[in-house]
Amino acid sequence: MPRPSQAQDQALLDAGALLYPQLGCAALSVRKVAEAAGVNPAMVHYHFGSKDAFLTAVLQQVYEGMFSRLQAASEPGQGAAGDVMARLARTLFALGSFVREHRPLVGRLWADAMAGQGVVVAFVKANVPRHLGLLMTLLAEAEQAGRLRPEPMLTRMSFIAGAVLAPMLMLGGAREMGVMPAMLAPLLDAQVMSDEALQRRIDWALDALKDSE
Repeated sequence: MPRPSQAQDQALLDAGALLYPQLGCAALSVRKVAEAAGVNPAMVHYHFGSKDAFLTAVLQQVYEGMFSRLQAASEPGQGAAGDVMARLARTLFALGSFVREHRPLVGRLWADAMAGQGVVVAFVKANVPRHLGLLMTLLAEAEQAGRLRPEPMLTRMSFIAGAVLAPMLMLGGAREMGVMPAMLAPLLDAQVMSDEALQRRIDWALDALKDSE
C-alpha cells in the first residue's frame, strides 16, 4: 500500500501541473498549490524543500511522460514499422500530440524562460537537448540511409518545427486569447488540431525533405 505521504506528493504535483500554465512561475505560490491539492502549505516544503524544487519536480514529471512517449515511438518495430521514416513520423506525431495536449504549459514555459525565470531556464537547459538529440539521431539515420537529402541540421529542425508544431502553438494561442478571426475558429480543431491534420503536416514536412534521387 502506498505511504500517505506519497499520495500527498502526487496530489501536490498534480495541482502544480494544473496551476502552472495558468499562473506562471512568478504567481505560482505554495499556498495556492496546497489549497488546490487539499493539503497543508507546510507539506510543500516538507516534501520538496522549496518552491523552486517543487516546480522543477512538476515540470520534470510532465517532461518524463513526454520523453517516454518519444522513446517508445522511436524504437524499431517489425517490418515496415522498423523503417527509419516510419519511426521518425511516429516520433514527430508523439511530440505533436504532447504539444497539442499541453499547449498552455508549453507556452507558459517559453514565456517564463524568455523572462529569465531561473528555475525554468535551468529546466529547459537540462531537458530540451534530450528530445532534440533523439530527433537529431533519427534525422541523421534517415540521411545516412539515403531517405533524406543532406541539409544543415538546424535548418531542417526549424523547418519541421515550423510545419508540425507551430500551427498548434500559434493558432491555439490565438483562439485562447480571443483574437482568432471568427470565420477561422470553427475550422481549427479539424484542420489544425486533429490527429489527421497533425499527420498530414508531418507527411508534408518529411516529403519536402526526402532525397529526390
